[in-house]
Amino acid sequence: MQYQLVEDSISLQALCQQYSKASVLAIDTEFVRTRTLYPKLGLLQVFDGKQLALIDPIAVDDLSPFWQLLTNKAITKVLHACSEDLEVFLTSANCKPVNLIDSQIMMSFLGHGLSMGYAAMVEHFTGIELDKSESRTDWMKRPLTQKQLNYASADVEHLFTLYPKLVAEIEAAGWFEHAKQETAMLIDRKFTPIDESQLYRHIKLAWRLNSKQLNTLKHLARWRYQQAKKRDLPLGFVVKEHTLMAVAQRNPQSLAEMNKLDGAEVLDIRHKGKAMLSVLKQASLDSEAIYPEKIKRLDEYPGYKQTFKKMKAFIDSVAEQHNLAVENLASKKQINQFLTWQFNLNKVRELAANAESDSAYSVDLLTGWRNELLGSALQAFVDNGFTA
Repeated sequence: MQYQLVEDSISLQALCQQYSKASVLAIDTEFVRTRTLYPKLGLLQVFDGKQLALIDPIAVDDLSPFWQLLTNKAITKVLHACSEDLEVFLTSANCKPVNLIDSQIMMSFLGHGLSMGYAAMVEHFTGIELDKSESRTDWMKRPLTQKQLNYASADVEHLFTLYPKLVAEIEAAGWFEHAKQETAMLIDRKFTPIDESQLYRHIKLAWRLNSKQLNTLKHLARWRYQQAKKRDLPLGFVVKEHTLMAVAQRNPQSLAEMNKLDGAEVLDIRHKGKAMLSVLKQASLDSEAIYPEKIKRLDEYPGYKQTFKKMKAFIDSVAEQHNLAVENLASKKQINQFLTWQFNLNKVRELAANAESDSAYSVDLLTGWRNELLGSALQAFVDNGFTA
């Protein structure tokens, strides 16, 4: 497949003017994310069935014409496994795409599992085995090699060609609108602002801490995230999670005490010890009245195991009725999310009421197509004491 390598603004504007007339665009990104919090965009690939373009974001300063394509409602954008691509769009330009559908999600509704890779999809439909040897290459290094460019072009060439086949199959199965909704929900989640005051809840073993220790962890987790954003570093490069836990649990008052902590990284203390002591001092000023409550674990809720089994059997029966793979309807995580909401564990309903975004604490089984499919039956099931 012939492609155009776009390395200047004038060429990009002309290309995007052409693409603005398309009904469908196949899109992909290449990026590097090894020592940074945010993905570094290395290449954009776009194909409208006529012109395949590889856009160099390092050479082109202003990508506004491309971002405008992503927000053009008249154009369907198709990407495969778009979760990380969405992060690129978010962190590079805060560009929330519209009218986008994920071909991996489409494949899942056709019974191919939740995580079918692009190469596997291409081989399924065409028998062609793609060369994936460049998937871990350095996309920030210039010049890009011919092998890299060929690899990148293949990622949208086949995607555009296969999309009509996917649409035909999924429409025949009756799941096209559901796949669109599922993609839209994924986009909403990715673009939901992070609540820094709740980051401590996501730290493993935080449930072991008492209220005072959790308050300290809350301050530490927020500080770490802010440092990561400021310096564009992975969270673990600022301070390891187990170091935060050890510091929050023991509340050391000096570097000497901090150096004696079991479970704390020596390098974390050496490079960030003073900063963490400052955070501890700030946390100590808080009134006990605003300390977080001790975290309750769902698996310790009375009757959880039996309730989960009943929920799983109920979900299985609904999925079978609709000829839908059960993992599409509800994963273990989604069932637990619902039960956490149902039991109002850790006051999730209050958190949802106070959240800035409706999707911050939304419950998948009570949202969108899932709610339409099983909402009333699920309510009856719960009202009947989790008995069908």
